[in-house]
Amino acid sequence: IYCLLFGSLISPTDPIAVLGILKETNSPKSLETTIVGESLFNDGVGVVVFMVILGTIIPIEHGPGPIGLFAKEAIGGLIYGLFLGYVFYLLLKSIDNYPLEIMLTLALVMAGYTFAHKIGVSGPLAMVVAGLFIGNHGKLFAMSESTHKQLFSFWELIDEFLNAVLFVLMGMQLIFILKTFQLEYLYAGLICIPLILFIRYIGIKIPLTLLGKKSNLPKGSDYVMTWCGLRGGISIALALSLSSKTLEKTADISSKAHGHILFLDSSSVDIIITATFIIVAFSILVQGLTSKSAVNKFIDD
Repeated sequence: IYCLLFGSLISPTDPIAVLGILKETNSPKSLETTIVGESLFNDGVGVVVFMVILGTIIPIEHGPGPIGLFAKEAIGGLIYGLFLGYVFYLLLKSIDNYPLEIMLTLALVMAGYTFAHKIGVSGPLAMVVAGLFIGNHGKLFAMSESTHKQLFSFWELIDEFLNAVLFVLMGMQLIFILKTFQLEYLYAGLICIPLILFIRYIGIKIPLTLLGKKSNLPKGSDYVMTWCGLRGGISIALALSLSSKTLEKTADISSKAHGHILFLDSSSVDIIITATFIIVAFSILVQGLTSKSAVNKFIDD
């Protein structure tokens, strides 16, 4: 069960660094769109699968089973996100004042995500769908050129800022890792690196082979998407959610609900956190720095 938990948190990819590299190499737009789209939905689905698996280790009182929880989180999140996107699309369409429209999108994210948690659906998936609706349909029919430019610039800045904060927190978390570090944890992380790359390649190669020319991707995209599928913020955030304080709080809730205490094994949690940091570090430092070479080598002009 811990392997499944680790697999769910390490599978989402982070396209931010790779997108800059792809733009420098003048790679096809279809490849950029595929990498971003995959990352957006992988993040949301990865969080849902992670919560479902965690729920099988520490059950929730009167909660649905794993299948019911996945359906509620995933399908409910998609429907809720589409509803939010449409409502805020109508609001954006009714005004032409970019400061106010920026505030509306902030309200969409903060209030929408919070309410998603209250009703038990996936906040990440809901925000992905709402964001796609606003960023595509809203951009074409509800925004002036000035609003479009200001709004997108604002969210690009927020994106960069939050990623910077996340990596600062990652550096601070190294203190925790060093306290619990064992050589076996390093071996676990290093062994997982080639395994994850191989599994990712298989997961990309099969659908691309089945789609053939319908995928509209250039030859060599399977290699590029495998190597450029960097792990980042979501993996770290999910791993850190298994920290001791979170576990104690969850176990306390479970104890009150079931009359006995259910703990996640602390050594397994330490392995998951350490291995995640090793994989993310390799992903950013090695894969990230060599992604441009991979694109130039495998993509046919």
